[in-house]
Amino acid sequence: MIEYSEFSGKTVVVSGAASGIGQAQAEAFLTQKATVIGLDQQPMTAKERFIPYQVDLSDYSQVAEVGAAILARYPHVDILINTAGILDDYLPTLSTTEELWMKIFQTNVTSIFRLTNVFLPHMLERKSGVIINMASIAGLIAGGGGAAYTMAKHAVVGYTKQLALDYAAEGIRVNALAPGAIKTPMNAADFAGDASMAEWVAKETPLNRWAEPQEVAAATLFLASEAASYLQGVVLPVDGGWLLK
Repeated sequence: MIEYSEFSGKTVVVSGAASGIGQAQAEAFLTQKATVIGLDQQPMTAKERFIPYQVDLSDYSQVAEVGAAILARYPHVDILINTAGILDDYLPTLSTTEELWMKIFQTNVTSIFRLTNVFLPHMLERKSGVIINMASIAGLIAGGGGAAYTMAKHAVVGYTKQLALDYAAEGIRVNALAPGAIKTPMNAADFAGDASMAEWVAKETPLNRWAEPQEVAAATLFLASEAASYLQGVVLPVDGGWLLK
């Protein structure tokens, strides 16, 4: 992984940090000597420069409480990585309950809105900050998820672009990642049984394989770095060529 000395001493907030892509992103910034604040509904273990908070991001009161606690201890959050998300089992609309629809939206979209509104004002005070949202190939095309997930990831793309436009002149860089087939616990069902679904996905991907979470983390470091200082409102695919089809 490329070394970015600029992250040393920076404070990074990563949601969904307990597993999968979020965990890989947290580890990547720790490797770069940043202080990482991890948010997740699942418990995490504190270690050097990693401060975990167990929080349900779909609960506004919990987000507000944790956000206030973080800012009391770390008033200068430099980078916000909004990664937390859940799948919808690829269900079409007639198989999607309103409860599932709202759960997907709350977790995948509203959590980004809430965390951004917690940390953005403090970034604006300093005229500096980076926000990276987790979109998906399902935010750009159909077929990457069910009705609710595809809706939510399209919403993430739209929110990212509007944030980028609204705050570019005030020193805030906002971009998004659009992963394709990534080996994470969230996709474990694809590898169940004879793993036929995982094999099909790999064959449908031009690079003929799934990616590791660390590959998305590497793209995250680049987007957060000064090397990407002229990228604004970009939705960067990390998809092995899936969108080429």
